Amino acid sequence: QVQLVESGGGLVQAGGSLRLSCAASGSIFSINLMGWYRQAAGNQRELVAQITSSSSYYADSVKGRFTISRNNAKNTVFLQMNSLKPEDTAAYYCNVILGSGLGSYWGQGTQVTVSS
Repeated sequence: QVQLVESGGGLVQAGGSLRLSCAASGSIFSINLMGWYRQAAGNQRELVAQITSSSSYYADSVKGRFTISRNNAKNTVFLQMNSLKPEDTAAYYCNVILGSGLGSYWGQGTQVTVSS
């Protein structure tokens, strides 16, 4: 079993910054991919950013403002969010895909609210 614990959400004014963290623990031998999704009220969950050992991906809406990074030794992924906009307001969820087809896991979500 794998547990994901997220932190770093909160309330910030437009133009501000937040840093989200997600630490994975439990039966982990290897992690293929770590990522962040978000879900605004009334909307579907959408991919924000993903990172593997060799590459990263960003949704067009966050390119140039958000940066994803990971600490492999600590099985932790981060999302640095700068120049935040009100439309970034959502619950942010961490996702981890283990190696060898051992499954995909989700965090409990952390709320990010950006005021105008």
